[in-house]
Amino acid sequence: MKKLFIFSLLLISFFSQSQTYIKGNAVTALALVPNIGIETSIGKKSTFQFDIVASFWSSINGRPFEFYMFTPEYRYHFREKYNGFYAGANAGFDAYNITKWNYYAARIHQIGVGYRIGATIGYEKKLNDRFMLDFFLGGGTHQGFYHSYYIETGERFGPDKAVGRNKSGEWIPYRGGIMISYRLN
Repeated sequence: MKKLFIFSLLLISFFSQSQTYIKGNAVTALALVPNIGIETSIGKKSTFQFDIVASFWSSINGRPFEFYMFTPEYRYHFREKYNGFYAGANAGFDAYNITKWNYYAARIHQIGVGYRIGATIGYEKKLNDRFMLDFFLGGGTHQGFYHSYYIETGERFGPDKAVGRNKSGEWIPYRGGIMISYRLN
């Protein structure tokens, strides 16, 4: 408890010394998949953003589509912070219960965890002293560790009865949208 208190105190003092924006993704909100984040200044042309995306859909068309993504990201702004083009580097963690695209017809779903390493490009446009829009798109490699199950029976999928977890890796787009941002300080 003492460590949590000290960490919280340091975090609050860090954010209070720099411009900090709280954000919500308008595009994913339309699909009822919340994506919220916080971005703060860490240098003359650098910011740090941490965001969370969560899908609470237990199923879509009878197939699971539930996931949680946590993404810290370093951003370098080419002109000035919070106004103009930027490039970012990120690495994140996720947990999921989804039907992967190549198992959709077979009615098989995957339950697992994974990590992502990738990049983002974007453009931030200040609307006024408090509000900003952040247009962004990103992707990279995703490495997943999971078990596959039949949707109807819940039994483990035959060819995927690997010892431990199955593993897969793919290059995918996993970030994007329009963040509506509000400056806290």
